[in-house]
Amino acid sequence: MSFKHSLVFMCFGFILTSCSLKKFKNIDYKTFHIEETPAPTLNIFTKRGTKDSLQPVLIFVHGGYWNSGRKEIYNFLGRNFARNEVTVVIPDYTKSPVASYKEMTAQIAQSIKWTQKNISTYGGDPSQIYITGHSAGGHLSSLAVMNQQYGVAPNTVKGIILNDAAGLDMYSYLLENKPTEQYNYISTWTLDPENWKAASPYYFIDEQTPEIKIYTGTKTYASIIAGNEKFVQELQKYQPDVQIEFLDKKHIPMVTQLFFPWNDRIDEIVAFMKK
Repeated sequence: MSFKHSLVFMCFGFILTSCSLKKFKNIDYKTFHIEETPAPTLNIFTKRGTKDSLQPVLIFVHGGYWNSGRKEIYNFLGRNFARNEVTVVIPDYTKSPVASYKEMTAQIAQSIKWTQKNISTYGGDPSQIYITGHSAGGHLSSLAVMNQQYGVAPNTVKGIILNDAAGLDMYSYLLENKPTEQYNYISTWTLDPENWKAASPYYFIDEQTPEIKIYTGTKTYASIIAGNEKFVQELQKYQPDVQIEFLDKKHIPMVTQLFFPWNDRIDEIVAFMKK
């Protein structure tokens, strides 16, 4: 399928489904702002007529090297999951060099806590919260849930879906590749190895880790493949059946595939949430 035909197909899907969906924009999720930057907000997508039957909730955290990206890029993703009777929450967060990984993770943790407290107002079930993220978003979403420092109580999140997640073991990566100003890595990670370990979800895998589903591209960055394989090897001590689901894709198409309605990955993630 050509890009032109793909775009037409996506637009047709948008027109077909948008009338049955509701979008709530730029909601204040009561997180902190840093320096002179405004506090980030979140968007919610849900299907109309959900008040009598609450839907499972999917929080999506976008990537972008921890220094770029914005929630509005992922409107199609939000609508596609909402069409499948999932209430979708897409938070923004403050990027580096203004924020470090710790501040970004704290904001994502706050979006989870806000969701648990408020999502029933938007048709979502606060007892059925799942979280997913692509690239840097996979790192932030898993760290916010797995590192108890950020205050997300155990069992708040029922499952994590990692989509070509970066940074699962930043400690090992940065020991070999010292952070520089490129991609604002010094601002993001600092030069302290203890911070690198505290930033790595790998070191927080335990019996309380929610069930995890993992997608990785076969054509993605070698560091992502290595990090995901190491993460899964440790996770199998607690979740012996977990396996990486490899897809024949590069890094960016791992998330843009979710912009298209009726994608198999959407069906699989919804099934994972509703099983």
